[in-house]
Amino acid sequence: MAPHARVRAPELIGKGGWLNTGGSALTLADLRGRIVILDFWTFCCVNCLHVLDELRELEEKHRDTVVIIGVHSPKFVHEAEHQAVVDAVERYEVHHPVLDDPELATWKQYAVRAWPTLVVIDPEGYVVAQHAGEGHAHALEQLVGELEAEHAAKGTLRRGDGPYVAPEPVATDLRFPGKAVLLPGGTFLVSDSTRHQLVELAADGESVLRRVGSGERGFGPDGFSEPQGLALLPDGTVAVADTVNHALRAYDPATGAVTTLAGTGRQWMQGRPTSGPATEVDLSSPWDVAWFADRLWIAMAGVHQLWTYDPATGTVEVAAGTTNEGLVDGPAPEAWFAQPSGLAATEDRLWVADSETSALRYVERDGAGFAVRTAVGTGLFDFGHRDGEAGQALFQHPLGVTALPDGSVAVSDTYNHALRRYDPATGEVTTLATDLREPSDAVLVGDDIVVVESARHRLTRLRLPEEAVRVESVAHRTQRAATDVAPGRLRLDVVFQAPTGQKLDTRYGPSTRLLVSSTPPELLAEGSGTGTDLGRDLVLADGVTEGVLHVSAMAASCDDDPENEYPACHMHQQDWGVPVRVVPGGAERLPLVLAGLDA
Repeated sequence: MAPHARVRAPELIGKGGWLNTGGSALTLADLRGRIVILDFWTFCCVNCLHVLDELRELEEKHRDTVVIIGVHSPKFVHEAEHQAVVDAVERYEVHHPVLDDPELATWKQYAVRAWPTLVVIDPEGYVVAQHAGEGHAHALEQLVGELEAEHAAKGTLRRGDGPYVAPEPVATDLRFPGKAVLLPGGTFLVSDSTRHQLVELAADGESVLRRVGSGERGFGPDGFSEPQGLALLPDGTVAVADTVNHALRAYDPATGAVTTLAGTGRQWMQGRPTSGPATEVDLSSPWDVAWFADRLWIAMAGVHQLWTYDPATGTVEVAAGTTNEGLVDGPAPEAWFAQPSGLAATEDRLWVADSETSALRYVERDGAGFAVRTAVGTGLFDFGHRDGEAGQALFQHPLGVTALPDGSVAVSDTYNHALRRYDPATGEVTTLATDLREPSDAVLVGDDIVVVESARHRLTRLRLPEEAVRVESVAHRTQRAATDVAPGRLRLDVVFQAPTGQKLDTRYGPSTRLLVSSTPPELLAEGSGTGTDLGRDLVLADGVTEGVLHVSAMAASCDDDPENEYPACHMHQQDWGVPVRVVPGGAERLPLVLAGLDA
């Protein structure tokens, strides 16, 4: 195998301590002799959740040689709360040790710039590879095999049980429920996400009437995988966003039958079809669904888009969004979203809880097509709890939105533990209720609103108040430190090294793509736009002292075997949002590692 750069791995430190270790703190010395994969993640990030799923097979196959350690590195203030990390580790079934690093100490030590990032440490304690984004499972499998062989030969590989200690299970009727819908008979159907089931509750919102699904991850007639959104369809069935199965399912309350409406069970990746027969097209983490404009709209959180499903033709297609992550309004095909996670339809608008931009947005008809507008929110890095005029109001990672009878909407402001209200007539945001633990959805029932309190594992009934609750305003920006860059010319290099035994796939043209933009757009005088080279010279405009560089990179690699007419190919992709501050003496080069190590 090719020699790896010898970079000693920094120690693992985090003020929040360790989870899934039985109370023990781990050091790199404790892990010597094992192959260690550090997974820098944060639980708001859908791409991080994708990587958790990608790692499950590798984790099981190499459990006697590989130790995966999640390094939880928060974006939002709520994610820095220790109990929230404890909840997330259970919610997403993380079966390896997790270091809670609320101050991003280990993140900084490893010079990480993006969620998710994977760092590989060899059995002697040296960093040998780094990967940002999704789609690296095959590369990790190849590298782990090489490291096992190399260090077994050297006598530096230590096999045995890992340090993971499972926490004690907790008995509750629901476990991290996601969404709910009111059925025509007055009962509630709830997506019981962590238990991979649907649960029908009586009108009291507490008594369990029926469970749907085996309770184990699966894609058969009795299986779901972390289901989320629910919507009644005109034929009386319920559409289910089967999130980690990357599918849209249908549940018939009359018969109990579960069928598949759309999706293949595989995650959509760049280059695959974006329309066609519904059960032949891949989806990516559908998070919510709503019936609007004679279609079922899908919040496709995994690719920052809205798709539609047409039951009349049995087809799906992209309706809004480019797959770029951010907040850009305009004609639906040109808009940018950031993990749309909640939908609610009125006669003339489809409301969208756009979680990563902490925004409330909506889709409306625009001539022959649709347009996307923003009611509340400014971008990826500004969030908080502030009421008042919509232009300055703030949410924190909302996951749900509910249409109210007076034309306003209730927003499940998840990381603020609050239910908020936006009134289009006045342009004002108010707070309806606080002390709700991670509310993720709400259902209108007469004069009451029933809230899904995800982290309290229950439904909570509230009377809609005539007057709003007053709370003290607070505004936040993400904890990530800005990168100091020099004025003028800035060299951007996306580092990509194809895995051993693979090469860039150039059979049908360039195999790489780089898209660069900025917030504000005025930050870049030159260098924005799309190209095929993974390096680019940017020019920062005079007079703009800070902003965010948005970088999206993709590279396709295939098995390098001239005898194989149909080599296996893999797509590597990542989006970075890099806060920058323009200062004299700042860096003149910005390296972003997609795969490999920066020389």
